[in-house]
Amino acid sequence: MASASVSGVDFADIQGIVRFGYKHMTEACFLLLEIKDAAAARVWLSSAPVSSARDQKPPPPTALQIAFTAPGLRAMGLSEALMAGFSSEFLSGMTGEESRSRRLGDVGASAPAGWRWGGNPQQAPHLAAMFYAEPGRLAGWMSTLQDRIWESAFRVIETLETSDLHGREPFGFADGISEPELDWGLRRPFVADQLTYTNQLALGECLLGFRNEYGKYTDRPLVAAGDLPSAEDDSSKCDVGRNGTYLVFRHLQQDVRGFWQFVDRAAGGAASERDKLAESMIGRTLDGDPLVAATGKNGFTYEADAQGLRCPFGAHLRRANPRTADFSTAVNGTLDKLIHQLALKPRKFRDDLIASTRFHRIVRRGREYGPALAREDALQPAPPGDPERGLHFICLNGNISRQFEFVQNAWLMNSKFNGMTGESDPLLGNREPLIDGSGTDAFCLPQAAGLSSRVSGLPQFITVRGGAYFFLPGLRALRYFVRAGA
Repeated sequence: MASASVSGVDFADIQGIVRFGYKHMTEACFLLLEIKDAAAARVWLSSAPVSSARDQKPPPPTALQIAFTAPGLRAMGLSEALMAGFSSEFLSGMTGEESRSRRLGDVGASAPAGWRWGGNPQQAPHLAAMFYAEPGRLAGWMSTLQDRIWESAFRVIETLETSDLHGREPFGFADGISEPELDWGLRRPFVADQLTYTNQLALGECLLGFRNEYGKYTDRPLVAAGDLPSAEDDSSKCDVGRNGTYLVFRHLQQDVRGFWQFVDRAAGGAASERDKLAESMIGRTLDGDPLVAATGKNGFTYEADAQGLRCPFGAHLRRANPRTADFSTAVNGTLDKLIHQLALKPRKFRDDLIASTRFHRIVRRGREYGPALAREDALQPAPPGDPERGLHFICLNGNISRQFEFVQNAWLMNSKFNGMTGESDPLLGNREPLIDGSGTDAFCLPQAAGLSSRVSGLPQFITVRGGAYFFLPGLRALRYFVRAGA
């Protein structure tokens, strides 16, 4: 693979987090900033060493990434004509509409009014400066960049530190396993040509300026040709969105003790049953193996588990990515393909209850925070000053509504997902009753014979403590933002 570009993809113009995730940089810190002085901010950003997605050997020891909220772009001086090209979800923000908060599940204890940041205009960041480094290098890297101009330009709203839990999230499960494989070679077939589930994802589902899973280009802001700095090809010279992506950031506090103490009680104190119940709620074993037959940790669908006997329908993994798409049965020839597309062919049990996942996937780039807590220790009462633990959830997507918001609302928070009643996601659910007063605090385990086994009274294990929608621009667009408001 070339270091700068391949098949029309200019890696030098893409921020590196999109391609790499910086897994070798185990130290990270995210600074959420308010722009105090736009002129000073433009000066600092004009020389900021923002890291690209180019191959480098050896990999660099540090990286900086920059993303803006809609208020941040306005604070930089961008015109409303240009702002109109961004998506409505980005422009209104994660907390801009009460109905959006309700759809995302941000109610009750997770309501924006109780957030540490992002819940009101005084706490709303203008941009995120995301610092990554190899062990021992982070503090020095950050200190080098926070110079006199930085101090004039920005006010730090929140400092979000991270932890290295060695590939596990705070509840103790192996994490970061199931990620879509972006089609950097631009060979992905589009909707009419791909009828079975695959882990590959069209590049336009993540990066603007490329075709998405529908074979279409997502709307994005454009400027007159020649206004952007020089590019490799004419098609990108007027495209501010090209090589950029929407970055969803959610600060999720995890009640690790509450989780393990609940499953321990529900299992009657038997360690093996406790772990089995916890794994059923997640959809994977503690070491990351899927509960259904698989080739490796990521090569599986749920076709062989149509009754949910191995991986319950409500498990977090099955909700977040149902995998088996609308076209899950064999398709042979043009006529059979047409029959499937028109939904004229009878399906196997439960095959057609969920839409094709290929149109709703996201690319995760989050980091955990807080110290590790072994599950045996989590069963003990919390000591004074027990530190907070959780996840700085970060995902990238080209369409916030169709991707992140759809997954959050239709799959994770939906109490009727996959034909269920009375349960939301066992991890992320807020347990708030529905408008008719019915509960959402159950978790069902289907049984081969008879009624499902039902665990009731799940408490809220994850609470939202902050969040915002950002735009992560390509590097040429970043330079344009710096110049446009001057």
